[in-house]
Amino acid sequence: MPEGDGALTRHEPPQVPSPGTLFRDTGHGDRVGEFCAVAGPYWSLRPVGGGVEWEAEPEWVRALTPAERLSVENALRNLRSSRGGL
Repeated sequence: MPEGDGALTRHEPPQVPSPGTLFRDTGHGDRVGEFCAVAGPYWSLRPVGGGVEWEAEPEWVRALTPAERLSVENALRNLRSSRGGL
């Protein structure tokens, strides 16, 4: 099936990234999270801006495109601004 029709797409597992690297987890509804650590065969990702970590299979995650990364970073800045710089 072609991408974009709602079907999950597996990707080659990337190298273990640096903490804080942003990823899209296609195995969990396209959630975006920051890489935290390796947990056995899984990667621990945390929602951008904080929250409960989840485990993702590395082959189901992909790095954000530059446009996606900019959008997430802007949303995080806006969130921090609305909270008074927290």
